[in-house]
Amino acid sequence: MREIVLDTETTGLDPHDGHRIVEIGCVELINYVPTGETRQYYINPQRDMPEEAFKVHGLSAEFLADKPCFEEIAEDFLSFVREDILVIHNAEFDLRFLNAELERLGHPPIPAARAFDTVALARRRFPGAQASLDALCRRFSIDLSARSLHGALLDCQLLASVYLELRGGRQPGLTLDGATEAMAAGKAAVERRFRPARPHAPSESELAAHALMLQKIKEPLWLAEAAQS
Repeated sequence: MREIVLDTETTGLDPHDGHRIVEIGCVELINYVPTGETRQYYINPQRDMPEEAFKVHGLSAEFLADKPCFEEIAEDFLSFVREDILVIHNAEFDLRFLNAELERLGHPPIPAARAFDTVALARRRFPGAQASLDALCRRFSIDLSARSLHGALLDCQLLASVYLELRGGRQPGLTLDGATEAMAAGKAAVERRFRPARPHAPSESELAAHALMLQKIKEPLWLAEAAQS
């Protein structure tokens, strides 16, 4: 099964306020495990960079000035993600920005059904606990030392590790939720192999040792019971 872990960095919180995507990161997964295939796109937003956004990801307008616009990377991006499931932390935010960019180019939107939201999964697994990417990395002892600022590709790589843990580690589906669902679906039956009983006949030396031991027992209970009967 192929999935794509995806993250974006933007100039702000809402595309309807004129904010744009400035970075897209993608990590390919096969059966929940990264394959090593990735994509990273720095994108010229064709607008200024608000100070609040710069403090989050460190991407300045000067750095992005010579980078391609979204329309220049759109086809390569769409070719890479294909029609596969997109694993996203807080999917509604990223889809809103991606679909705003795609709409400008006349492309159909990415349907919400294609997105798997790891925030929602984390909240089901750990009700009441923090579900931020940092908090989940700490929970699963995933190294955060490289993450001084947000970065789309780095965050995808971290999220890929978190997603694998949320799915049950190196054996996905072995979480409590996964086991419960499998049992409900009748998929958790344990295969038991028939093994014939081993022969346990005592050897002559064992019989002799047993007889000697019985001789040393004074007034054994079984003889007393036999006499009473």
